[in-house]
Amino acid sequence: MSETNPYMMVGERVCMDFINTVSWRESTEKRRDWFTSYAKLVDWSVHAEVLTVQQAQDLLSEADENPSKAKDVLKQAIELREVMYRMFKRISKKTSPNEQDLARFNESVSHFYQSLQVIQDEDQFILKFKETDALDTMLPPILQSAVDLLTSKNELGRVKQCEGDPCGWLFFDTSRNKSRRWCSMADCGNRAKVRRFYQKGK
Repeated sequence: MSETNPYMMVGERVCMDFINTVSWRESTEKRRDWFTSYAKLVDWSVHAEVLTVQQAQDLLSEADENPSKAKDVLKQAIELREVMYRMFKRISKKTSPNEQDLARFNESVSHFYQSLQVIQDEDQFILKFKETDALDTMLPPILQSAVDLLTSKNELGRVKQCEGDPCGWLFFDTSRNKSRRWCSMADCGNRAKVRRFYQKGK
């Protein structure tokens, strides 16, 4: 987790990168939440290609007009992120998600999937959320990423947690032999290498 690059994307899935918007997740002293404002949530969503620049500008203008609603959406996004974190962390440890977390996740699914529709895209039909100007419009694609991963029987076993302590980041392991251990070799992987070298020296 590089502090110089606040939008480091290493999760390999949008939902994983969304979950990883807390630096040093499992540290009480160094933990830092990236979503300190609605504007930060929108900015990250553009970087993650969940929103277009034009959508972001429109949303920020709307947020200026309705600051209390924007604050509620930010709270909703953070709550969804934390539910997803707890669920996927347990999955990475080969255990089932907490029933309460799954129920809360399903509440979000029920809410946002009301805007899901079948549309024709050239010679095929696809499922797509209706484009809206609602302040929470960045959340359905993130939720969809999580649903796709949860329902992919063959891919769920590739969800892992970085072995760097106290990183806590989650990622989808795309390596051929499922051998990835770190969120990033340049960060946690390199720190582990330095630590091993130092211990050998001692």
